[in-house]
Amino acid sequence: MSEMREQAPASTTRVPQPRAGEARAPQPTAWTGWVLFGAVMMVLLGSFQVIAGLVALFDDGYYLVVSDQLMVNVDYNAWGTAHLVIGLIALAAGFGLMTGAMWARVTGIVVAVISALVNLAFIPAFPIWAVTMIALDVIVIYAITAHGGELKTQR
Repeated sequence: MSEMREQAPASTTRVPQPRAGEARAPQPTAWTGWVLFGAVMMVLLGSFQVIAGLVALFDDGYYLVVSDQLMVNVDYNAWGTAHLVIGLIALAAGFGLMTGAMWARVTGIVVAVISALVNLAFIPAFPIWAVTMIALDVIVIYAITAHGGELKTQR
């Protein structure tokens, strides 16, 4: 005895087709997840930078070496200010990336590069933290540069 399979009724919703001469809107791709990941990581990195900045400003003795043993010989107040400013800009760029703003893509890349360089110079003071931050900066740069254009389809 053969079984009759019930088929789902065909969808009655029609997708409007573009008229002649109109451009088709590009379809969103799965890569938008990478950009969202980059945006969330940018917010997280910004938060980490703010924390590192506050620690450097309020507790000079927290780090492994004194400030004159760092790659760039400035006191921890200057380092704290640098981390704090980078962190606040990274937070703004991360939230801007979530909206797909072009300014946030450019700012995010620039801030991630500066953050990686600052953390490179900060390695003697806090090695594991600095190397982790550099690695996350590289991931954010990849996510924004390789797949940032996909957010244009979401707007």
